[in-house]
Amino acid sequence: MRLLYNSLHKLSLKPTSSVLMGSKQFLKSTFFSNPLTPASHRRLSNTRKLPFSAFPSKPTSRTQPCCLIKTNGYSSVSEASDPRAVVLEDPEEKNASQFRILKQKLEDLGLECDISVPGQFNHLICPMCNGGDQEERSLSLFIEQDGSSALWVCFRAKCGWRGSTRAFAESKPAYERPNKIARIKKIREITIEDLGLEPPCDEIVAYFSERMISKETMQRNAVMQKRYDDQFAIAFTYWRNGNLISCKYRDINKKFWQEADTEKIFYGLDDIKEASDIIIVEGEMDKLAMEEAGFRNCVSVPDGAPPCVSEKDLPPKETDTKYQYLWNCKEYLKKASRIILATDGDVPGQALAEELARRVGRERCWRVKWPKKNEVDHFKDANEVLMYMGPDVLKEVIENAELYPIRGLFNFKDYFSEIDAYYYRTFGDEFGASTGWRSLNHLYNVVLGELTVVTGVPNSGKSEWIDALLCNLNESMGWKFALCSMENKVREHARKLLEKHMKKPFFNVRYGESAQRMSPEELEQGKEWLNETFHLIRCEDDALPSIKWVLDLAKAAVLRHGVRGLVIDPYNELDHQRPSSQTETEYVSQMLTQVKRFAQHHACHVWFVAHPRQLQNWAGEPPNLYDISGSAHFINKCDNGIVVHRNRDPDAGPVDQVQIIVRKVRNKVAGTIGEAYLAYDRVTGRYIDIQ
Repeated sequence: MRLLYNSLHKLSLKPTSSVLMGSKQFLKSTFFSNPLTPASHRRLSNTRKLPFSAFPSKPTSRTQPCCLIKTNGYSSVSEASDPRAVVLEDPEEKNASQFRILKQKLEDLGLECDISVPGQFNHLICPMCNGGDQEERSLSLFIEQDGSSALWVCFRAKCGWRGSTRAFAESKPAYERPNKIARIKKIREITIEDLGLEPPCDEIVAYFSERMISKETMQRNAVMQKRYDDQFAIAFTYWRNGNLISCKYRDINKKFWQEADTEKIFYGLDDIKEASDIIIVEGEMDKLAMEEAGFRNCVSVPDGAPPCVSEKDLPPKETDTKYQYLWNCKEYLKKASRIILATDGDVPGQALAEELARRVGRERCWRVKWPKKNEVDHFKDANEVLMYMGPDVLKEVIENAELYPIRGLFNFKDYFSEIDAYYYRTFGDEFGASTGWRSLNHLYNVVLGELTVVTGVPNSGKSEWIDALLCNLNESMGWKFALCSMENKVREHARKLLEKHMKKPFFNVRYGESAQRMSPEELEQGKEWLNETFHLIRCEDDALPSIKWVLDLAKAAVLRHGVRGLVIDPYNELDHQRPSSQTETEYVSQMLTQVKRFAQHHACHVWFVAHPRQLQNWAGEPPNLYDISGSAHFINKCDNGIVVHRNRDPDAGPVDQVQIIVRKVRNKVAGTIGEAYLAYDRVTGRYIDIQ
């Protein structure tokens, strides 16, 4: 099927010598036409005065001129006599039934069957895009000779509608047998005399002059005209080594077509022979504009731009039909060390730049940024810059071309705005957010995009301290958080958070007997605060969550709810299945890398709780970050490493005293190594500075 699509694009009707094609949109400036132009348009007069404005409105007439040849619904220029329109007829009687069904299906889709011939490529107006503004017959329809099936494709870049249908399920279309379709037509050899080209008339020269293109530039690039009775079309001639290879035409209606069955090459190819620097533009007028700015080492693509960048892998050169001109000119391109992509500034133009860069190599590509036209818009292309700003500005734009971006490769220049914001403290959180404890602020501050690993022996208050820290950050910064706390029941975790926020116990029994319990009204207020501040990541079945599962949900929480912090508590409650060939150390390194990338890419601080391994002969001293079960990578990979330790010996000091030991701080702007002491209020779960 793909072969037939390619054939539809390449083949043209035998009587024709030129075919319509879509190309880039030029600035509106017209005063000449060709036989494809409606007869109602104005024709050139013998006067030297320009008969049309450079910016006319689009013509609306659809009248076909008498000099057109109409074959299979497709208008073209031909040396043959005018054939009569062929009406679609039923094939042999035995196929009449399936043919009628197929015809009805096609007509239901809006495809005109009455002017289509089975066994040939028929050119119609596409019912999806209506041929665009110019109502081009851009859809190619192929109907099997026996009427069993049909295949169609629209070759307008902004449409591309394609499909196929069969009369019956058991129908066997011929396009499943590629040997029935001609693959490549013989390349035509053409000359100026054969095409009937002649020097441009004064009106065409005046038209180019309006676009700031001189007569000398036109002559050097062999810009010519083709006469049809008393009408004209601009002829852009394509040369290689002094030989005419192809010719492209432009009419009054900004419609482009070029000689059929000619080789696709760059316009201006001979100008880049042996050139080390090459400029590639999107249209012939831009190529000529570059020459007015002093750049002859410039070529234009022959077929315009695609609507978007293809998501598929690059095809082999044999099937890369849209960009065949690149392969035909590879000997010219491979000698260039610097290729400047000066395509249009619109979306298709940028897509073309990306497609070209993919094929010639991003590492040797540069790109231009067109200057601003006003506060909102930029100039679209080289010729527009030349017309409005002059050759000096166009030259400056090319000389200031920037390196084409390569994914993952940057310059510091790309980050200057971020560096400036950091220096001037534009956002106000460059030193990190305060923890809310005076004694800890000079040691540890919370910086978005960083990873903090928290450890401590069991029952030291690691989770309680993190909850208290989150409450402080919400109160001072208004941050929201995602909680993946797998050791806590939801109701227990809610109680702890509410007690810290309301500064009152949830119950008035046991631990809270001596304090006033929070009222029902305060509970309702607290529930609303909980719902607005925290988002829970929980596995609702018996399966253990993987780190990827947690981070995917955390990403959703960042994008949907704007959370600024993620708590994963604890490490050993995650699913840590790994390949048999991967060690635990390698797994932990890979896992922590994923967590850090999440934090950096989403400007989110991550607290990761990890228990120490079972300590032998433990005497009550605080553990070290290297004691964390699993790998030393917990301290190697983290930005901040904190140990939470509580005194258990009344003889050694108050048992409500909690030691916060900062073992590692990567960012010296945000803190330093040291330790601080906080008092733990068992009734409310709050941590308080010791005076």
